[in-house]
Amino acid sequence: MIKVSVFYPNRPGAKFDMAYYLSSHMPMVKRTIGSAVKSMAVDEGVGLVDQADPAAAPKYLAIGHLLFDSVDAFQQAFAAHGAPIIADVPNYTNIQPVIQINEVRM
Repeated sequence: MIKVSVFYPNRPGAKFDMAYYLSSHMPMVKRTIGSAVKSMAVDEGVGLVDQADPAAAPKYLAIGHLLFDSVDAFQQAFAAHGAPIIADVPNYTNIQPVIQINEVRM
């Protein structure tokens, strides 16, 4: 099982429409990719653990997670259906996301 995590870094001038992401973008991702996505989760950044500054802003405004059976399953799904997903990004953010693929170990 692999997890594809899409990180949206917090930076000056960053915008992220969480309501749109939850109600429109992520459901569209699930509809478009279908059964290749085994599960999804969304994290909203609320702060940093920083003893020097307990009110520190989060490093990431949001993180989207998608689970797939394998890297190959992810690559096939996005090769076939990635264009509309990528085209929708400007509807909810001006942030260049960082994407990481991890092997789920536990």
